[in-house]
Amino acid sequence: MKTGIILLLLGVVCLGLSDGPAFAAEANAPVPVERAAQTDPGSAQAAAATAEEKEHGLPENAVEIGHVFGLPITNSMLVTWVVALGLIVGTRLAMRKMKEIPDGAQNFWEWLVEGLYEFLESILGAELGRRTFWFFATIFIFILFTNWVGLIPGVGTIGWGHEGPNGFVVEQPLLRGGNADLNMTFAMAAIFMVLWLIWALWSNGPWGFLMHLFGPKAEMAGLIKYFMIVIFFVVGILELVSIAFRPVSLSFRLFGNIFAGENLLESLANTVTHPAWAKAVFSVLLPVPFYFLELLVGLVQAFVFMLLTTVFTVLICAHEEGEGHAAEQH
Repeated sequence: MKTGIILLLLGVVCLGLSDGPAFAAEANAPVPVERAAQTDPGSAQAAAATAEEKEHGLPENAVEIGHVFGLPITNSMLVTWVVALGLIVGTRLAMRKMKEIPDGAQNFWEWLVEGLYEFLESILGAELGRRTFWFFATIFIFILFTNWVGLIPGVGTIGWGHEGPNGFVVEQPLLRGGNADLNMTFAMAAIFMVLWLIWALWSNGPWGFLMHLFGPKAEMAGLIKYFMIVIFFVVGILELVSIAFRPVSLSFRLFGNIFAGENLLESLANTVTHPAWAKAVFSVLLPVPFYFLELLVGLVQAFVFMLLTTVFTVLICAHEEGEGHAAEQH
């Protein structure tokens, strides 16, 4: 149930953040072929070829494909909703008739969830693991399947465009990998940072949270105590800067790897353009080895995102045994 709720929450936040390419650059401007033609015909042909090459590849920003209640719907949002709905329906169907000895889909989901729980508990501890497992497990599963769905043939290659010298060029794909949109990855990172702050305050309290950032980390006396207070205050300011950049690093790392991978596959598919039979054959064969690589990249990036957010949480929430007893007494 919690998995379904948080997936729907991710979709809603993505809807709000994807209203326009807030974090994406504008599409590359067309090459001024006419001006080049006036000076040198050879330059005109080279410029036209360059423009045609730039048309291939996934657009830098998600494309609007419609509106719902006046809100823009992008192709990456559509894929995100499909993945979320598929996960919710799939897990509900798998657990509809639970068996004491699981098999099939039930066996897969129980294996996956149990494995994630044991892994996260070994990092977070029993109490913190129980409180935060729902988020970290959901974010891993959601990112993993979103990455893999983006590799399905047709995602990013079917849509609206025009006929070019080397074949049909897709300008507005109908579907786009959810994590190939920076708005989506930043939305997930922003949700984590909100939850990180909530968990930090729950674990430390307001004063303990400030002391964790700015307070001295050891007992000291005399002049050295006041000197170290100043040092740790400066270190705390640097730590705040580091915390502020965490959503940026999380979102750009995931977006960059997925966006680059999908562009790599499309570039390989368009490597051979003539003759027609060679294009038909090599557009299928060349990307095949890299599909397996991108399957691995999708798994690794989902694991990295989950692991980094887990480590960020345990660093602010975990206490030494003595500190935990002292906090309980206060």
